[in-house]
Amino acid sequence: MNSAKNYIEVNRQSWNNITETHLKSEFYDLDGFLKGKNSLNDIELNLLGDIHGKSILHLQCHFGQDTISLGRLGANVTGVDLSDKAIESARQIAKNIHVDATFICCDIYDLPNHLEDTFDIVFTSYGTIGWLPDLDKWANVVSRYLKPSGQFVFVEFHPVVWMFDDNFGRIAYRYFNSGAIIETQSGTYADKEADLTITDISWNHSISEVLNSLIKNGLQIDSFDEFDYSPYNCFNKTTESEPGKYRIKHLDDKIPMVYSITATRKDNS
Repeated sequence: MNSAKNYIEVNRQSWNNITETHLKSEFYDLDGFLKGKNSLNDIELNLLGDIHGKSILHLQCHFGQDTISLGRLGANVTGVDLSDKAIESARQIAKNIHVDATFICCDIYDLPNHLEDTFDIVFTSYGTIGWLPDLDKWANVVSRYLKPSGQFVFVEFHPVVWMFDDNFGRIAYRYFNSGAIIETQSGTYADKEADLTITDISWNHSISEVLNSLIKNGLQIDSFDEFDYSPYNCFNKTTESEPGKYRIKHLDDKIPMVYSITATRKDNS
């Protein structure tokens, strides 16, 4: 378990190692993105609404496609990620397509040492909180960066998905947080055949853990929804049930695959 103490460095190295593969992958379709394709999905677009002129902090932004997409929709955006290679790529992409976006490279728990501003919206989505051991600290960061009455918009893969083994054949992990999960695997969700061997450290977080961390840190839950599909084809054994909706073939629509939360920072003034 000692390596769990160094999870930031282990995961930074992991994300640095896969960034180049992701930039070249069909999954991220960088060519289409550079030509104007918006990388955001209907789930989060519907929750965000009209963001023109709003300030948005995007936590755990990888190489910045969604951050830049928010900028293309008229928001003033700042993206944060712990991978220096991903942030370097994000800055270059934004510069190449003339989108004004700010990018900060740091672990999000350390963000208060790098950023002073507050924002109309804090946004984070799909495969983010599993890299964080302490959701109370995470929710504190969310609250810290929201203006009074600012909105948190969150979309994430459902914890039920993370209970299964990679091929969804059996329940292999606890639904609840039982501490660090240290794994080494080949390839990446964006290119399963990639010649990569990656070690990373993650945590499972139940819905109650997520909701209670936000409530404890002064956020009022406005909506909570669950979806029986993933907008990304990032799992094994998938089938596209309709355009842009992927399910596990043998499980059909029986399990939740994504959930969303919107919350407002209470104005205690």
